[in-house]
Amino acid sequence: MNYQQPWAVVLAGGDGIRLRALAQLISGEDRPKQYCQLYGGETLLAQTRSRLAHGFHPERTLFAVVKKHEKFFRHHLADVKPSCMVIQPANKGTTAAVICSLLRITTLAGDPVVAFFPTDHHYSNESRFIASVHRAVRVAQRRADTLVILGAEPDCAEVDYGWIEPGPSFGGRFLNTLFRVRRFWEKPPYATAQALLDAGCLWNTFVMIGRASIFLEMIENTVAPGVSRALVAARRYSRDTTNSTGQDQLWPTLAAGDFSRDVLTSSTQNLAVLRIGDAGWSDLGTPDRVQAVMARLAVTGKMPCGALIG
Repeated sequence: MNYQQPWAVVLAGGDGIRLRALAQLISGEDRPKQYCQLYGGETLLAQTRSRLAHGFHPERTLFAVVKKHEKFFRHHLADVKPSCMVIQPANKGTTAAVICSLLRITTLAGDPVVAFFPTDHHYSNESRFIASVHRAVRVAQRRADTLVILGAEPDCAEVDYGWIEPGPSFGGRFLNTLFRVRRFWEKPPYATAQALLDAGCLWNTFVMIGRASIFLEMIENTVAPGVSRALVAARRYSRDTTNSTGQDQLWPTLAAGDFSRDVLTSSTQNLAVLRIGDAGWSDLGTPDRVQAVMARLAVTGKMPCGALIG
């Protein structure tokens, strides 16, 4: 069976407020963390691009950025075609970034499988992560009504992550790796996080994979009724106007919001969580997490000598 090739979207528009002081210390300027070489000699954005190159063609890899970061992305993404750049006028959060990215992709390619990736992730076992992405893509290709989220194995009662409580297994070829989603728990208090850890729940990586149409259906049913009509109008504008994607027509209709909190938590009937196993995932959202990753890399010999921040 032939399937349309999947698209990847790199969500690179965040301001990285909690990591701003560390990024400033390392770079010597007010630089968003995704454009900063926190460790290993490459920016987080470059690491993400390298990771995704194993599964997505460069011409089907989209970068969602914001205008105020232009001096950084013009350099770091100089080799990216304009059609693969979604430049948002401002940072309205992940919901707006997802919608604008879907506008571009559905204009160019119809209804392919789309995978969304934050730029502030680390995986100690990238091959396991990539294998999980490939598996999730296959699930999404076969199940147009299902959006797959990658769930990481927790090793502590983390209160600063989102958690996913798995429901029944899909069974069959998926065995004990693919589950329906019973509930999301957004940044729970410690006692709840400990109970979730003990119950075998998973960390929400916010890596999401599904057909463009299922993303749009979930958005339509939660935060943006009428978004499908707005996208149709924007796509018509895209076809009729030179050098325009229709984003200018769509942007004023979009409210600021967090996709995980505003959309995923209300759409569990459409969701599956894929357990990625021991991939060593970390969200590099705080200086402590960056230091922890760097310390582990130093112990394993993967961090250049002298790279740790004192």
